[in-house]
Amino acid sequence: MKIIDAQIHIWTKTVTPPSGLHRKVEKYTAEEALKEMDEAGVDAALIHPPYSWDPDSNAYAVESAKKYPDRFAVMGQFPLDDPESRKRIVGWRNQPGMMGLRWALLYPDQQKALHEGKLDWVWPAAEKEGLPVATMAGLFLPQFKKIAEAHPQLRLIIDHCGLLRLEKDAAAFGKLDELCALAKLPNVAVKATGAPGYSTQPYPFRNLHDGLHRIFDAYGPKRFFWGTDITRMPCTWRQCVTMFTEELPWLKGNDLEQVMGRGLADWIGWKYKFD
Repeated sequence: MKIIDAQIHIWTKTVTPPSGLHRKVEKYTAEEALKEMDEAGVDAALIHPPYSWDPDSNAYAVESAKKYPDRFAVMGQFPLDDPESRKRIVGWRNQPGMMGLRWALLYPDQQKALHEGKLDWVWPAAEKEGLPVATMAGLFLPQFKKIAEAHPQLRLIIDHCGLLRLEKDAAAFGKLDELCALAKLPNVAVKATGAPGYSTQPYPFRNLHDGLHRIFDAYGPKRFFWGTDITRMPCTWRQCVTMFTEELPWLKGNDLEQVMGRGLADWIGWKYKFD
């Protein structure tokens, strides 16, 4: 079974310290990631450039995907407050390994711009270009629902299980009903990335399993994508893999293959060679 990680970050410098619980290192290169991937049995990974601490990370991600086309693809980004960005979205996917767009929309200024409608140009433009868009929609599910409903041909991805970012254990699933209700929209998928980071328990983080099962049941194996966000995980990359491949009795067979990579590749149009 081929395994594709739905989210990693790589970078070559830091203009500010890496955010949150990410490793506080000056750089984390493609080659460092590949070494860890090989040790963990991960075949490929989708790079999300950490623009907030390395403004050149988008270019580095593209360079890495060009250098290692069978190992990396990219969900890129550009500054949303730059007027020139509206031109960049046209032909965006012509870059090596580029699959779509991702903004966490995590910071107060981004949230303000979202709710004030200043990002309203992004969604129809991405829809027209056939670009999937990933975001930390768990922070703004009602607004996200409106975007998904208004743009039915736009493939959207909710980051990090859609859980509450600063919560742990049961509290992290505080909006689970609302998250699962969004599954009725066929253009919405969920990245099951970063799950171990939401638990205060040790591996295999059993107190997360029921919540993950509910999300899986709602979205199905083709819209529920395993991944790590490895540079902020409290466990090894291999444990992130085996939590899903060995510790979830309800995830087997073709469903497991879909969750561990095939579903993601199909959703974003990554023509990855699984056979």
